[in-house]
Amino acid sequence: MTAQRLLLLADTHIPKRAKRLPDEVLSAIDDADVVIHAGDWVDLATVDLLEERSRRLLACWGNNDGPDIRARLPERAHMVLGGLRFTVVHETGAATGREKRMAAEHPDTDVLVFGHSHIPWDTVGPDGMRLLNPGSPTDRRRQPHCTYMTATVDDGELTQVDLHRLAVVSRG
Repeated sequence: MTAQRLLLLADTHIPKRAKRLPDEVLSAIDDADVVIHAGDWVDLATVDLLEERSRRLLACWGNNDGPDIRARLPERAHMVLGGLRFTVVHETGAATGREKRMAAEHPDTDVLVFGHSHIPWDTVGPDGMRLLNPGSPTDRRRQPHCTYMTATVDDGELTQVDLHRLAVVSRG
């Protein structure tokens, strides 16, 4: 089985937080075998861009996405990659108890990718589910940096999970 390179994004909020995705993220799209986006796109043009530019896209809508995006994307999306069962969803609720709640809500998931908080998150629940939030590449909120994640699925394992910090994104 060939390793698959993943790009994990969420909370792009274009054009409200930035006019476009940072160049580093655009380059990462081109390098990825699968792009995963956990909602709050805001702009349908960004959905179009990722659908056109990605080899494969696994994506959902978020609470800030309007009816145009909700008509195109599900609230939760699922895909098996390299033997691992992925789910992508925007909101997971409070950080306290997240692993237990998500294990109950998504019992058939090995890796859950989520967004909403703009706060990077990487934990493993007691049932072995990996929970990942890549943060936001355009709106750092209370974080020191805008962020995104990359990872590799190789032989049924999620490896090389890396959080990437971006330079300040121009909003002008």
